[in-house]
Amino acid sequence: MGRDMLYTIEDKPPLGTSLLLGFQHYLTMFGSTVAIPFILKDALGADAIQLAALISTMFFVSGICTLLQTTFGNRLPIVQGGTFSFLGPAIAICGMASLKNQGFEVKMQEVQGAIIIGAFFEMAIGFSGLMGKMLRYITPVTIAPTIALIGMALFKFGAPEAGHHWGIGGLTILLLIVFSQILSRHGKLFRLFPILLGLVGAWVVAIIGTQTGLFPEGHASHVSFAAVQDAPWVRIPYPFQWGMPTFSLAAAVGMFAGYIASMIESTGDYYAAARMSEAPHPTSATVNRGIGFEGIGCLIAGIFGTGNGTTSYSENIGAIGLTRVGSRRVIQAAAVLMIGLAVFGKFGAIFASIPQPVVGGMYCVMFAMVGGVGLSNLQFVDLNSSRNLFIIGFAIFMGISLPEYVGPNAAAITALFPASLEWLASIVTTIGSSGMAVGAFLALLLDNAIPGSDEERGITAFANQNEKAF
Repeated sequence: MGRDMLYTIEDKPPLGTSLLLGFQHYLTMFGSTVAIPFILKDALGADAIQLAALISTMFFVSGICTLLQTTFGNRLPIVQGGTFSFLGPAIAICGMASLKNQGFEVKMQEVQGAIIIGAFFEMAIGFSGLMGKMLRYITPVTIAPTIALIGMALFKFGAPEAGHHWGIGGLTILLLIVFSQILSRHGKLFRLFPILLGLVGAWVVAIIGTQTGLFPEGHASHVSFAAVQDAPWVRIPYPFQWGMPTFSLAAAVGMFAGYIASMIESTGDYYAAARMSEAPHPTSATVNRGIGFEGIGCLIAGIFGTGNGTTSYSENIGAIGLTRVGSRRVIQAAAVLMIGLAVFGKFGAIFASIPQPVVGGMYCVMFAMVGGVGLSNLQFVDLNSSRNLFIIGFAIFMGISLPEYVGPNAAAITALFPASLEWLASIVTTIGSSGMAVGAFLALLLDNAIPGSDEERGITAFANQNEKAF
């Protein structure tokens, strides 16, 4: 691809380098992983101690699932972590009439039950080969907008977060660009660790601003280490720590919508990860194993009680593009660090002090990189074809636009369905709220419905690429 990869998928950097690069991936997924428990805490009714335990459990399970996926699943250098696709269904479950006045444990047990049932659904889709059979209908015309929207549809987590204070948010963006795109050409240190250097650089400036009084308490860039004092030194998550799960059909059906969106997104992530790391194109068997093991990961998440499932992390795929390191060993090192560091509550609390403008600035660069990788698949298709231009443009536009409508109008959309079809309404609103799911569905539908030759659709050029199995 002309990106001069430092380490490709099968390369094994030295142990020290692998751990440091793995730590960079840990930092990359930290913001998204921590965000999920914080978003769920009010719906679940969690107090500060339960929230801290939930955060540790999220990282612990993410490490286990990443090891399983990279070792036995699709074997791509791809981090597994919590998914925003499950947030809507989980919050809806907590708001059911029978649970509204219940405490944290009771609500969590109901969410766990729904996640566990859904995990068997995802495993069946993957291990049965159904997901792989769908790949014959997925061409570069579908893949390009699907992967591009992984990054583009997350625009709310970029500039709006960095914009809480553009001084620090803009500094983060500037440092990442300088380290990854300019200085990386002149030194291996900057090529290997642009994200770590950029994040820590902006964070240190925020700490200095806090200590000098420039960023007082309440300021967006204020850095507080108060949470470090309250965090326990050691806590090891264990199965069924909140009690035994409870199972209900209504909760499970509602959660299926989150699973459907997650599977669609993960399939796009597999192509992005393979392309970033210069790995062979994912085959149907690769995709099937990946989805099957994500189901296993969700089962583990349900057993341990994260209040969420597991999916592939697009921000870490962006990190591969910026660092030019696509080694599987590095991701496995990151997984070991996730598990090890998850039991040290104070360590995680330190990094929870990173101000939001720094995290937002980091997302601006990473999600942009993922979007660019998606568009790079257009090299295989005929861009002089009005058919292709319409499908790609329409899928991307609607993938950004439709969730802006569905989100605020979810209740009104649900009201259009009879009570007996409430489960269908949940699926429609959940998928409609996911920009990448919308784009994938529209591109897939139109690309297979509107006539076009194999050359025009990019099938011929795509097939000529290296498609050997892992």
